[in-house]
Amino acid sequence: MTHLGRILIVDDEPRIRSFIGRALTAAGYTTEFAASGTEALRSCAAARYDLIILDLVIGDMDGRQVLGRLLSARPDQAVIVLSCLADVATKVDLLEHGAQDYLTKPFSLAELLARVRVQLRGEPHHAEPYRADDGARRGAELRPLMPPLTVPRSAGHASGEVIKTGRVSLDIGKLVADIGHGPVPLTRLEFLLLRELAEHAGQSVSKGSLLASVWGYDFDPGSNVVDVCVRRLRSKLGFELIKTVRGEGYQLVTR
Repeated sequence: MTHLGRILIVDDEPRIRSFIGRALTAAGYTTEFAASGTEALRSCAAARYDLIILDLVIGDMDGRQVLGRLLSARPDQAVIVLSCLADVATKVDLLEHGAQDYLTKPFSLAELLARVRVQLRGEPHHAEPYRADDGARRGAELRPLMPPLTVPRSAGHASGEVIKTGRVSLDIGKLVADIGHGPVPLTRLEFLLLRELAEHAGQSVSKGSLLASVWGYDFDPGSNVVDVCVRRLRSKLGFELIKTVRGEGYQLVTR
C-alpha cells in the first residue's frame, strides 16, 4: 500500500507533539515521536525517516547540536525546524547548516502541511505501509490560521503606541504593561494574550478564542498554554486583574 511518508516529530512538549501528530496523521502521514534530542538520535539510528520536524529548543540538548548530528550521520536527511526564535540570524544559521526549512511558532497548521508536502514531493518513502487512523482523520479540521504577530493587528496602532484599558496600559513597542505600579516587561505571548483580553475588556473571552488569536490553533489541541500564560500574567500583575469566568473563559477586570 502506498503512503505519503514517515515523519519523526521532535518536541519536548507532549501536547504540541500530539497536536502536530494528529494533523499529519489526518493528512495521511505516518508519524512517530521523540521527546528529547537523545531520543531523536536513537530513533534515527534505528530507522530512516522521510522527514524530521525538529523543535529547536528542547530540554536535554541544543537543537542545533541535534541537527548537526542528524546530518552528520545522514547528509540527505530532510529536516524542518520549528522554533519560537524568529530572528533572521537564527533562521539563516540553521538553513546554512542543513535544515531544509524553518517555521516560527506559533505557526499555521495549513502552512506546516504545505511545507511538509513540498519536502516530500517526489521523494522515495522508507516506512512501512501506512494504516489510516480514521478517528484522527475526523478529529482534525484544518484551515489557514493567524500568522505569528510581531506588531498589533489593528491598523490604528503604531509600533510605539500605548493602549489604555481601564487601569491597564500596554506599550506596544516595548512589550510592557503598567497597572499603576510601574512598567512590567512581558513576553510576547503574555503581551498578546493581555492585549486580546484588553480589546474585550469587561467581556469573557473563551479559551478557544485565545488559542486561535494568540497561538494560531484552529482547534483545541488539549494544551494548557492559555492557563499557564494567565498564571504568569497574574503573578506579574496581580491575581485580581484577570478573572476566571467559570464555563466561559477569562475576563480582564477594568475597575
